[in-house]
Amino acid sequence: MGKKYILAVQGEGRGHMTQAMSMHDLLVEQGHTVCAVILGSSGSRDVPKFFFEKIKAPIIQLQSPNFVCDKNNKSINITKSIFHNISKFKSFKASLKKIDKLMKEYEPDVVINFFDLLISMYYRFYKPNAKMICVAHQYVYFHPDFEFPEGHWLDRAAIKFYTRLTARGSSKNLGLSFYKMDTGNEGVVIVPPLLRKEIFNMETVKDDFYLVYLVNSGYFEELVSWHAENPGVILHCFTDQPEKINTTYEFDRSKLFVHAINDTLFLEMMSRSKGLASTAGFESVCEAMYLGKPVLMVPIEGHYEQFCNSRDAFKAGAGIFSDSFDLSKLTSFSTTFDGSNSWFKNWVGNAKHRIYSEIISV
Repeated sequence: MGKKYILAVQGEGRGHMTQAMSMHDLLVEQGHTVCAVILGSSGSRDVPKFFFEKIKAPIIQLQSPNFVCDKNNKSINITKSIFHNISKFKSFKASLKKIDKLMKEYEPDVVINFFDLLISMYYRFYKPNAKMICVAHQYVYFHPDFEFPEGHWLDRAAIKFYTRLTARGSSKNLGLSFYKMDTGNEGVVIVPPLLRKEIFNMETVKDDFYLVYLVNSGYFEELVSWHAENPGVILHCFTDQPEKINTTYEFDRSKLFVHAINDTLFLEMMSRSKGLASTAGFESVCEAMYLGKPVLMVPIEGHYEQFCNSRDAFKAGAGIFSDSFDLSKLTSFSTTFDGSNSWFKNWVGNAKHRIYSEIISV
């Protein structure tokens, strides 16, 4: 007999949304019901249309704690983030009441949380009967064998503390990982990345262009500067604020193309690109790895999670990391990059079976 699920998603990260989409499809395929999706966000970014199109369940958007970027939309401002979230306390309280109403209306058996702090706050204060499972790459931080970059001890303590907050009340934590790790003893099960089903039917070729994914449009200035010095290189850039970019910057539109976020077009172009430059988000790096594309990872300034991702993905052979969008590093690296990675495809190929087995065991 099928169970009833509610998905809770941290809506500021595109990766969390695509993982939720894949989870939705997996549960429905197995005869379960996804009653609703709770999407927590700050409202500073538009939710991509593909999320509403692919999720066949009510999507309820609620105010949730999130980070605040600087005025140039390049780096995370921790101080502003703290005060901003404190100022939104009443909104968060109202969101918790709405969640309680939804929980009483749908009476789910299980809630699956994709790194949203709001739903863990709900479990902390309301203590519902439904079990909660947490799914995200960040839960690999609980594993004793995960190697953090050297130094940054305060950042490390902060991200581990925040990650534990998102898992308050959880019955099981699934850590999505670039590679296998032995079963840990810190309350986490390591599982493969949960990629979109469309990627498994992609035909990989190599056309004459590089792909760029910019969540924070403030980095576009670096891209324009680099392209002015390398005008012969064709670039396709995806960003969530294409109108702002087109009205703010002067650039060669015959060689540097700007696209709005589009999941289908982005994957299709990734499969044909010579390589990807991105801000080290877990999901996009995994997609590039599966398609055998080299990646230049540029962590958002002040975003320790992406800093860790870039070093961990480098360790897994995804590509290289940098402090800026100097695509010369990518163009040079791509000439010698070996895209054969059967081990990763085998790892990802077991994702649905392994993740579903862990979920139904709760």
